[in-house]
Amino acid sequence: MKYLQNINSPDDLKKLNVDQLETVCSELRDFIIEQLSYNPGHFGSSLGTVELTVALHYLYNTPYDRLVWDVGHQAYSHKILTGRRDRFSTNRKLGGLSGFTNPSESEYDTFIAGHASTSISAALGMAVSASLRKENRNIVAIIGDGAMTGGLAYEGLNNVCSQPNNLLIILNDNNMSIDNNVGAIQDYLVKLTTSTKYNRFRNNIYQGFKRRNLISEKDKNLVLRFNNSVKSLITKEQNIFEGFNLRYFGPVDGHDLPSLIRILRNIKDMQGPKLLHIKTVKGKGYEPAEKSATVWHAPGLFNVETGERVVKDVKNQPPLYQDVFGHTLVEIAEKDEKIVGVTPAMPTGCSMTYMMDKFSDRSFDVGIAEAHAVTFSAGMAKEGLIPFCNIYSSFMQRAYDQIIHDVALQKLKVIMCLDRAGLVGADGPTHHGVFDLAYMRPIPNLVISAPYNEHELRNLMYTAAYGNDGPFVIRYPRGQGQLINWQNKPQILPIGKGRKLKDGDDIAVLSLGAIGNNAASAISEAEKLGISIAHYDMVFLKPIDEELLDNIAKKFKHIITVENGVIKGGLGSAVLEFLSEKQYSDSDVRVHRIGIADEFITHGSVSELQEIAEINPESILKKILQVYFDLTGIKLPSEETIVSL
Repeated sequence: MKYLQNINSPDDLKKLNVDQLETVCSELRDFIIEQLSYNPGHFGSSLGTVELTVALHYLYNTPYDRLVWDVGHQAYSHKILTGRRDRFSTNRKLGGLSGFTNPSESEYDTFIAGHASTSISAALGMAVSASLRKENRNIVAIIGDGAMTGGLAYEGLNNVCSQPNNLLIILNDNNMSIDNNVGAIQDYLVKLTTSTKYNRFRNNIYQGFKRRNLISEKDKNLVLRFNNSVKSLITKEQNIFEGFNLRYFGPVDGHDLPSLIRILRNIKDMQGPKLLHIKTVKGKGYEPAEKSATVWHAPGLFNVETGERVVKDVKNQPPLYQDVFGHTLVEIAEKDEKIVGVTPAMPTGCSMTYMMDKFSDRSFDVGIAEAHAVTFSAGMAKEGLIPFCNIYSSFMQRAYDQIIHDVALQKLKVIMCLDRAGLVGADGPTHHGVFDLAYMRPIPNLVISAPYNEHELRNLMYTAAYGNDGPFVIRYPRGQGQLINWQNKPQILPIGKGRKLKDGDDIAVLSLGAIGNNAASAISEAEKLGISIAHYDMVFLKPIDEELLDNIAKKFKHIITVENGVIKGGLGSAVLEFLSEKQYSDSDVRVHRIGIADEFITHGSVSELQEIAEINPESILKKILQVYFDLTGIKLPSEETIVSL
């Protein structure tokens, strides 16, 4: 590296000329490619924003000027140029850098950005704040990688021109969302409308009209609309942004660094809100990624020289839960034409691709639009279809009102499959699906379930389709399941009924979902020490199996609940509520809850995070031993002894 190794802040970048900056861009790409080949992350998006990132930090006075990234996985170059190059090898690792922008990590990260479509609203708030405080602070929102399909982005756009601000919105269009033609006339107009002379001339005319009372501030938007109409007439193109009364510039080549710098310099101090539309290539500079943007969004380990991805050998291994979902959905759809699939921009991640390949007319990728996905599903359910709406648990939070108002209130048969439930690993707190049990449980008319393994996932999918007439929630974790022979003959389960996995006499362990396998491992170890433990898979959080709970409470003085979700409001809370309502006292039965504490869990591997959250087998074993020694009155062994056990 000729220049990058000496860039520790944007101030170092400003010392270079444009030719040298182009070398920096090349070095940045090489650095990102090399780093991500052995430490996986979001690959294609960040390669596409290299020139943009360099241009922004070169021209703007960051961090005083605010750059608001949307979504954060576009921002690897930003992290590297803002003093985090030497720590970039820790990206997404426990104790290392976050995979997204995070203000607690750096003053250059102005807003957390794990979920999409937030930048315009957040940046507008910052721009209005700057205006009210009379601060000469530039605010730039960089939105892209499909985030413009999110409704929140348009809510922000709708409000931009109603507030005094100088916000610049940069639309990073990498063909994953919006497409537009780039032609000679368009190039000419971009050069004209972004030129300093043109905009000075334009402003002088406006000020002259204003001094002569020929135009008022109120009429300004009418003139802007007229200008936009003339531009649309000449280019035979129009776009939605001009309808929001934004000054629109573009599209321009987002990889032409000299042009980007010139255009940004020209519009940087322009008054009023404006939008610059740049065209980029996802995976730019690495041929395999350019050819297959979806695969190389987050490709995992790969060989830099050959472009060959290091794919884990899955022979004689349990399948991924999402693959079981995808194949089972196809299986059901083959027998029933009413079955449809819906996902918000995650067909590969949730394995809806199997359905899309087989039944393209009954499969719908609605883009990054979770609220729309739920209500769209509700509309189909109202007309007699059976939609399986698959949304990552963390992202379903964005559709909470739609679950209540559009699905549950009308008792519509929408099957909501929450992939990535529980702790998800390297993506961290913005992506952990730990709140779904707690936020779903208070909603009337919902059935809420979680499978212990792949067989139970298939059973629950059939039960949701043919054993229930209303909304049904199935939540399951990321990653591999438990069973190599996973293709059972699915059966319809009785709604609200749990099952006994193992009998016992001393302690009852109640688990919900796949985390029960951790509990089973802990129970196995505890029984080697002579402790007799009963294990129950509750299957359903709502309706919870009250008959089973009553029988357990009559037999056991100590109950341990285990869940891969927040401890407040989930399975443990449901058990405590039941016991309280049935007037069991603490002297009759004590409940010990294991789950995610009242805090946000960091990023790292799933095993590391389960250890931190104390839901791994070792921590569950420790809790079992603590409860047992309390039950028997035997003195609790030392921490070292428990660990050795």
